[in-house]
Amino acid sequence: MNEGSELALRVEVSAEKPSRKLRKRVVKHLAEGALVALPTETVYGIAARADHPEAIAALRRLKGAKNERAFSWHVARRDVIDRFDDLQPLARRLAERYWPGPLTLVLRGVPEGLEGLGNTGWVGVRLPAHRTTVALISALDFPICLTSANLSGEEPCTDGIAVEERFGSELALIVDSGPCRLGESSGVLRLGQGHFDLLREGLLPIEDLRRTAGLRLGFCCTGNTCRSPMAEGLALGLLADRLGVAEGDSRERIAAFGFELTSFGTCATRGAPVSGHTLEILARKGIDLSNHLSTPATAELTAELDHVFCLTHAHLEALRRMLPPGQDGMLSLLDPAGGDIEDPIGGSFAVYERCGKEIAEALETRAADWA
Repeated sequence: MNEGSELALRVEVSAEKPSRKLRKRVVKHLAEGALVALPTETVYGIAARADHPEAIAALRRLKGAKNERAFSWHVARRDVIDRFDDLQPLARRLAERYWPGPLTLVLRGVPEGLEGLGNTGWVGVRLPAHRTTVALISALDFPICLTSANLSGEEPCTDGIAVEERFGSELALIVDSGPCRLGESSGVLRLGQGHFDLLREGLLPIEDLRRTAGLRLGFCCTGNTCRSPMAEGLALGLLADRLGVAEGDSRERIAAFGFELTSFGTCATRGAPVSGHTLEILARKGIDLSNHLSTPATAELTAELDHVFCLTHAHLEALRRMLPPGQDGMLSLLDPAGGDIEDPIGGSFAVYERCGKEIAEALETRAADWA
């Protein structure tokens, strides 16, 4: 049936922007708690009003009485990420890279109106890459959830005719845009403190998701034996705490979220150990950097990193001179206020402690953008 038929169960659409008539039908049915089939780039989904208990119950009955899997909130904008606080910077980086697209993020927290989706304290959310469906979602003033058009254990439907044959008697409307472009379910990633779990791989390997979610961070001082290894170690502990993986091998555990840390020096020799006072300050915080050996700064090492934090303006300028013109966007001072953190070398333990405090305060501010 074509889009002009007001009574058709299955309505074929060819334009990316649905007609006003179709938008009104979709809004009316969903508002009243009925179920509507919508296309996405992956598979067809069955949509229900997410803040309507009877609609959610109907969706569960359609999927099968024993199905307790949570349904995903489908949205038309990336900024819904702001409604989730846990590891928001990682979620935002993933959304900026993969939305619209075949990735469902399962995030900790239950935004108001989505209580029916978050009985476990987590909510799946996705912005699909299907312009017709996104336009229809944009026309709604209430949230909707989708689940794949299949019974548990069956393959999802990838065209409107199959949806009609399987579920036609239980649906108020099927929006049919033809076969799905990808024809495979979205990847599902659970992201929160202590969790970077690929629940369903879909089209996105977990290593690609880690590389997008995390950051490669470097710290630069002069000799890479005092300030920059102290910054690296304190950042390691801070990130492990923020990611909820403070127990065990912190470096390996933050790597599970895509984070890598390193440090180097603009005048460093290769292979010098970390200063004793620096090791003691880190050890008191449960951080072991005893295997660290100094590394000279190079253009190649710097260019591989997402951000490089310099302890002073002199280090910043030295790295800029190493890099090609216009390729220094990853460089900044560690201190957000723009101050230098002076070298404690040769000083007492108290001098190192003051230096460590300055570094820790700067890292606390910087880490708000990391995790």
